Order: sequence, then structure tokens, then C-alpha cells
Amino acid sequence: MPNRKTDTNNQKGFSTDFIGQNWDYPEASYEERERIVDHHRQYQQGLMWTLAYHPRIPKKVRDKVSVWGTCKDEYEREDGWQNQLYIREARRMISDYVMTQKNCERIEVVNDPIGMAAYGMDSHNVRRYVNDLGFVENEGNVEAYVEKPFPISYRSIIPKKSECENLVVPVCLSASHIAFGSIRMEPVFMVLGQSSAIIANLAIEKDIAVQDLNYNKLKSVLIDKGQILE
Repeated sequence: MPNRKTDTNNQKGFSTDFIGQNWDYPEASYEERERIVDHHRQYQQGLMWTLAYHPRIPKKVRDKVSVWGTCKDEYEREDGWQNQLYIREARRMISDYVMTQKNCERIEVVNDPIGMAAYGMDSHNVRRYVNDLGFVENEGNVEAYVEKPFPISYRSIIPKKSECENLVVPVCLSASHIAFGSIRMEPVFMVLGQSSAIIANLAIEKDIAVQDLNYNKLKSVLIDKGQILE
């Protein structure tokens, strides 16, 4: 990365992940969301300060961590910490078709693809609790292999017709937690974004609901525009 930066991620049982403290965010008010973001920032700041300066941390660790700082060429805050919380997964639509683990493993293969995904089914831990023996445990980490690319259904990015007829949803699509762990990658969102634009354009041209498009016609346009569907 430029300017000697690092893209720091989590690792091991206790890490940069503020496990379980994001649960209220999707349904929270804007004020409550600000508090949640502040709590996440405070946790990150406290973790980094502890690793860099706390006397109970081994000196070799403190010496290594303390040479790092916040980015000097990004973000609007004077202290270098960003305002935007990284939100990997939010509320998602439930449509007539829900992408699941079976699709990722190609146990079920859809017949109306509008793009492909290929990343592993991936999730960080979602909660931390004390078990019956008094030990602290993390729960929810998933790192499941996807053998080969799998198709994403046209029906998973359009809502039920009874709910809305002029909406296409490429990101918060109809998918289970596990399936979304694979689909969520930015290149896939770019693919779904292109397909969504084509769907919207065809529906506008024909003055019909997005659910009423002829899939074979849609497929031919997608292929003509370079989409890979199998």
C-alpha cells in the first residue's frame, strides 16, 4: 500500500474485532448509530494504545506497535481515525428466492443467473460468551471453501412483486448469512451492479415491472455486455 500503510485485519481469539457490539446497528436510530461507531472507535484506540504502551505488554511488542500511527493522508478527522464504520453485512431483502449455502456448494444451481461469485463462505465471530465451564468462547467464525464459481439468481436481486415493482438490489440482496459471506466481495457487487443497471434499463424501456422481464431476453443482453453467467 502507498506511504508505508498497512491494511490491518483481525487474527486469533482476541483482536481488532469488537465482537457482538454491532448487533443493534441495523435497527438503531442515527443517534444510536453514532454511539455504536464511537464505541467501536474507542475499542480500537484502546487496543492499539494498550499494545503500544501498557507496561504489562512485553517490551518487544510495545516497541513494534508504537512505531505505527494513524494515516496522515486519509480521512477527515484531525486524529487520523475515520468516521465511517466498516459495515460488511446489514439488513438484506427477502425475495422470492434466497441464496443459501446450497448455492455456494452447487448443491442447488439456479437457472436464471445474472452473475457469478467465487469467494469462500466467510464470517468473523458474531458473539462472545461464557460457557458452562466458565470459559470465554467466541462463536460464529466461518471459513468454508467454495470449490468453483457459482451463479447468482436474478430473483435474488429483485423484491417480491407484491412489495415493490421498480427496485433492483445488487448489494443487500436476498441471501442467507452464510451465502452473503461469499457474495459480499466488491468485484461481485460490481458484476451485480452492472446486471442491475441492465435490468432497470430494460424494465424502463418496456414500461414493465422488473419481475416481468423475459429472462431469455435479459440473458442475451447480459452476455452481449460481457457478463459471465456460467
